[in-house]
Amino acid sequence: MAKEPVRVLVTGAAGQIGYALVPMIARGVMLGADQPVILHMLDIPPAAEALNGVKMELVDAAFPLLKGVVATTDVAEACAGVNIAVMVGGFPRKEGMERKDVMSKNVSIYKSQASALEQYAAPNCKVLVVANPANTNALILKEFAPSIPAKNVTCLTRLDHNRALGQISERLNVPVSEVKNVIIWGNHSSTQYPDVNHATVKTSAGEKPVRELVKDDEWLNGEFITTVQQRGAAIIKARKLSSALSAASAACDHIRDWVLGTPEGTWVSMGVYSDGSYNVPAGLIYSFPVTCKNGEWTVVQGLPIDEFSRKKMDSTAEELSEEKALAYSCLT
Repeated sequence: MAKEPVRVLVTGAAGQIGYALVPMIARGVMLGADQPVILHMLDIPPAAEALNGVKMELVDAAFPLLKGVVATTDVAEACAGVNIAVMVGGFPRKEGMERKDVMSKNVSIYKSQASALEQYAAPNCKVLVVANPANTNALILKEFAPSIPAKNVTCLTRLDHNRALGQISERLNVPVSEVKNVIIWGNHSSTQYPDVNHATVKTSAGEKPVRELVKDDEWLNGEFITTVQQRGAAIIKARKLSSALSAASAACDHIRDWVLGTPEGTWVSMGVYSDGSYNVPAGLIYSFPVTCKNGEWTVVQGLPIDEFSRKKMDSTAEELSEEKALAYSCLT
């Protein structure tokens, strides 16, 4: 029997990431090759014509799984009945702008979108925030959509997770599919901590720790971390545009694993609402290693944390606490 279509909202859908993301969703990359979808695309009025162009292309692509498209600049229409919301739209930092200015713009955007989701989305709607500052935008959304369970509001650190897998794969010259269980701790910013202490690689002799195979702690504790932290900036420098393709792919990975489950013995990184695990202050949206089953994520518990990692994890938590205070000051 055919499945009921899932309604997926993409905000900022006429932008670079949106343009890369909507065909992936329509092709079944996000929810599976047998799951029909209805796409809800939202953008701001100045982008209405471009948004209509994206809708035309979706029609022209004749995706068998795509059962309908809503393209609108009206937030209530966009949020009506959605089961999954991918929040790509946000206010980007422009030259000469202070952090507080960007935060203030995004706080007002996420406050109003949270209210619309609260009012019009399906009751158990799952939310993924992609727009930066992603962790804090997600926190604001959570605050202003109180009927959406806190565990249903997440932010994207899967892009950083995938970047870390990619760096290890290149360094060891192994397929990326053989590398697993890296962790991104903390903020989707340059303070995030890509951690390989628990990561392994599948070899002909079984699974081996990444550290044992790389045999270069200086690289793993230095250049590897900064490469992952600065990868977005490196892509902007090379492409003269931000990383849209990899961000869209990571958003699909994030939702797919959340909805369909992570493979046995594998965890992924998600920005989720902290309950105090690993001594991370409760009440922040912080990236942890998680496993997913039956549409629920669970933080992987009991991993040993060395002193080097502890400092990095605390430093990114501190930045998130500052961002939270800054965001809340914009509400007054």
